[in-house]
Amino acid sequence: MINPLSLLFGWVLDLVLGDPQRIRLRGHSRGVRLPHPVVCFGRMISFCEYRFNKGRFRKLKGAVVAVTLILLVFGVMWALRELFSMFTIPLSDGTRQPVLFYLFDMLLVFYCLAGTTLIREVRQVFLALDRSLGEGRRQVARIVGRDTSELSAQEVMTAALETLAENLSDGVVAPLFWLALLGTPGMLTYKMVNTLDSMIGYRTKRYRAFGCWAAYIDDVANYLPARLTALLMILVSGRLDLLSFVWCNGSNHASPNSGYPEAALAGILDCRFGGPHYYFGELFYKPYIGDHDRLLTKEDMLIAVRINRMTEVWMVGLVALTSWICC
Repeated sequence: MINPLSLLFGWVLDLVLGDPQRIRLRGHSRGVRLPHPVVCFGRMISFCEYRFNKGRFRKLKGAVVAVTLILLVFGVMWALRELFSMFTIPLSDGTRQPVLFYLFDMLLVFYCLAGTTLIREVRQVFLALDRSLGEGRRQVARIVGRDTSELSAQEVMTAALETLAENLSDGVVAPLFWLALLGTPGMLTYKMVNTLDSMIGYRTKRYRAFGCWAAYIDDVANYLPARLTALLMILVSGRLDLLSFVWCNGSNHASPNSGYPEAALAGILDCRFGGPHYYFGELFYKPYIGDHDRLLTKEDMLIAVRINRMTEVWMVGLVALTSWICC
């Protein structure tokens, strides 16, 4: 279990700084690139995919790669955490506290939460659309996996808001959920699971066999967090009448999980998400979520951002309270 102060300080760092991959320091106009565990995960996955995603037994090799990387991350993080807990510092009241242990946990929370960066990216999509459709397409391509070259302005906004809802679960609620269950090793292990799915968990010709286990493990890891995300979104919006809407529309998605937070946001905004999209040149038919195919506006983005922030606050508060009680 994490110390509540480590959680709160790590969360505040994310609120203030956002993506820790490039932090602007005095005297460095372009920023200083910091080491990021998810970048390391991506390199590990890319190496394994290049090395093993060929020849026979691709499904088996993909399963072995996914399980090995997941167990490796949990084992290494657990060992490092135990190591840091052994180093204590005497305080003025005569007690000794594992300060390095608390700082380590705080840093991992900072690295694992992505709420601020996601909101910034979605805002940038709408600002880019104000300038031109081409800029909007290029900006939304930073946060979605679908092909964006032929999207209309409405489709760009829809893609951005769908991603905002889906990644509220993947980037905020799910990491905090696994933090509450398994501490920071579980939180960082979830990030490996999610990175595996985002890189090789596609049903394309290249990844269908090799990445199927990565996709399945991600589905299991997100099953409860996705539904918890939708519930929190409904609670913070004060729209309890949307529970039946989410129940009916949450399964209208290619993913067994992503449809639930998307349905919650579609209900709150009274709009329609989903539909066919191109991924890596292949057309995928996704069911529609909601029936009201209305035009989206910048006001919808502001409402969605507010719902995201309030949901994040509630989830951080729940985990911090649980940690305080257990400690």
